[in-house]
Amino acid sequence: MKIAIVCYPTFGGSGVVATELGLELARKGHEIHFITYSQPVRLALLNQNIYYHEVHVPEYPLFHYQPYELALSSKLVDMVKLHKIEVLHVHYAIPHAYAGYMAKKMLEEDGIRIPMVTTLHGTDITLVGNHPFYKPAVSFSINKSDVVTSVSSSLKEDTYRLFDIKNDIKVIPNFIEISKEKLDENGPCHRSLMATAEEKMLTHISNFRKVKRISDVVRIFYEVQKQIPSKLMMVGDGPEKEAAENLCVELGIQNKVIFFGNSNEIDKILCFTDLFLLPSETESFGLAALEAMACGVPVISSNSGGLPEVNKDGITGYLSNVGDIESMSKNAISILEDDAKLNVFKRNALKVASDFDIKKILPLYEEVQKLFQYNPKINQYLYCFQV
Repeated sequence: MKIAIVCYPTFGGSGVVATELGLELARKGHEIHFITYSQPVRLALLNQNIYYHEVHVPEYPLFHYQPYELALSSKLVDMVKLHKIEVLHVHYAIPHAYAGYMAKKMLEEDGIRIPMVTTLHGTDITLVGNHPFYKPAVSFSINKSDVVTSVSSSLKEDTYRLFDIKNDIKVIPNFIEISKEKLDENGPCHRSLMATAEEKMLTHISNFRKVKRISDVVRIFYEVQKQIPSKLMMVGDGPEKEAAENLCVELGIQNKVIFFGNSNEIDKILCFTDLFLLPSETESFGLAALEAMACGVPVISSNSGGLPEVNKDGITGYLSNVGDIESMSKNAISILEDDAKLNVFKRNALKVASDFDIKKILPLYEEVQKLFQYNPKINQYLYCFQV
């Protein structure tokens, strides 16, 4: 099947999941076309089944904000016609589902009917999409999608609660690739490059937005390092980074905190890590937590959104109420102060992460593909209820 994948190409979870899904589908023999404004960060190499088409938005002085939705929908129409694409899979409701629907309607003018799958990832529903300016368009786009999926049960419930949705929503969780070969690619873990044998390593990875509660990460570490020799690795970039750096100076721990910025070497960084911190205000799923667990790293997180579906309290780490720095600090210390306990949590983290291996999740997306049936009369795939 020829599938167009529309996503954000940045370091965010939705773009990572969309890219990894496309790569795996390509390995299964499908022809995958990524359509976005720059090459996705996880799309390192193209092959015979993978194509990338850049969306150009020409600047015009009349527009205060350049109309990406128009450029994207037009690009989709052109690529569907040129490459005979059979299914659109759009990740993130804004603006991709809306642009996808407009492309569908334009294609129908030329007698082309193409089904669209919309995958909801999180802030496209709970934060941005719920804004009064966007809410009607988001509701419309979701209801006009042929199939809708969400990355957690929590996000599904939020979508029904916040929007007037008539469509059924199928839960297909995020995934991770877990393989010995992938771990071996990075070679041995040279932990001594980052810490002494006595020090524990804590890590946080995010886009450093307000919802991630970056100051909580720093304050949790501040309490931990009082009792346990340790360092904190902060990976990512965003609007809250400077404030976090200033807080480290204020607390006198700047020499114990390393700010990496964005990185393509997440596996290597997690190799050094003993404990992962994710005290977010909300997470639709918590892909960063899953990536940590897949490297055998236990997680200290809030109990918000879809995090309890990933981080199992008392098994792979601990859950606390949002903003409860004292509880998270105590839980972190309780794991790190006992090496035997830490090793049990590490083994549990890897075991639970294996339930989200892409080889187990991909069949769920392949079941979605079975909802589309080929109609030889019009030489097109259609949503089965239309056949």
